[in-house]
Amino acid sequence: MELNVTTERTFTAAGAIAALLAVVIGAFGAHALRPQLEAVGRLAVYQTGVHYHLAHALGLLAVGSAAARHDGPRLRAAGWLLLAGIVLFSGSLYLLALSGLRLLGIVTPFGGLCFLAGWLLFAMAALRD
Repeated sequence: MELNVTTERTFTAAGAIAALLAVVIGAFGAHALRPQLEAVGRLAVYQTGVHYHLAHALGLLAVGSAAARHDGPRLRAAGWLLLAGIVLFSGSLYLLALSGLRLLGIVTPFGGLCFLAGWLLFAMAALRD
């Protein structure tokens, strides 16, 4: 079996997997973790992570869709930055909510910067290299 992974396929698959994980993580938080997270006042932090996770999973799907029409370095960078943002932003919020380690909050803004840079590069790619 030959593995020919294009930008389109990479980010469409990454977006679909990220959306799947956002739903699983969100459901787990809403059902299994809710009492523990509410008791320590960190449910909103967890929910913020899920919200941004799902929103940027959709962004990855959009990058994959756009790559079907035009693939370029800015579009590829946009996809990788959105993926990095999910890991850094949402991941740090999940860990913060679950562990209570406020030091993890240092990582969150870097994820936010990845989101911003990813969307900017996506817009630039849409206007065409």
